[in-house]
Formats: sequence, structure tokens, C-alpha cells
Amino acid sequence: MSDYDYLYGSKDVAKAAIKMALTSDREEEKRQKEEYNKMGIRVAAVDFGGEFLTSITKIIERAVVSAKREGLISEVHNEEGAVAGAAREAITHLMDKAMGLNVGGKIGIARYDEHVVVAIFFGIGLLHLNEVGIGIGHRVI
Repeated sequence: MSDYDYLYGSKDVAKAAIKMALTSDREEEKRQKEEYNKMGIRVAAVDFGGEFLTSITKIIERAVVSAKREGLISEVHNEEGAVAGAAREAITHLMDKAMGLNVGGKIGIARYDEHVVVAIFFGIGLLHLNEVGIGIGHRVI
């Protein structure tokens, strides 16, 4: 049995999504993506930013578009809805902290078999006073 002959569960997929959300640049994203592809876990990452309330829809849309572009999901409503639902769930984890403030960060998405996880790293700020947080959502397709 090789290192990659393994059935991954939701915890493993969540870890992959979180690691993608925490990548610092495109090169690191690419390296992580190659490693996860070898394992059979498909991943994607996309940046976002803006005022929290007006950014919610954009964040969800970016997650769905990125997941489709990277081949994690196909263009069918149940798969798009699963990513949108997981992204919305991830956002709700940080709603209290972010309300009325500017946010920026990265969305990490991972899929293995029926598991889809969206992890969102938030930098939450007002002037130079910044807070950070990670929200995570999981769906089964």
C-alpha cells in the first residue's frame, strides 16, 4: 500500500481546505495543489476583500466559480449548492466579529469523493487594528 492508497474523511478534506486558505502566494497554492492532487484530493483557492456585508454574496460566488474552474464540482445545481452552502456556513462562523468592518483573505476549497469543505481565512480590520479568524463549512454531495 502506497502513501496515497487511503480513503480520506471529512477531517482530512477540512485540513486540505484550511491549508489552502492559509497559503501566502500563488506558488505555495500551486505546490499544495500538486501534493493534494497526488493524494486524490482536489483543491482550489481564491482571494477576496471588501466591506463584510457587501462582500458576503461575492465570497459565496467566488467559492462556487473557483470550485467549478478547478474541476472540484461540475455545473449542476446540487454541486454548486453544496459549495455555496458550505461557504455560507463558513461565513456565519465569523459574522459577529466581522459585522460592519472590512474583511480580506482567502477561500480554500477541497473535495474528496462526496466530501466538500470550504474554509475561509478572514483578516478583519478597522484602520490598523486587525483580527483574524477561520470559518469552515462541510457538505456531502
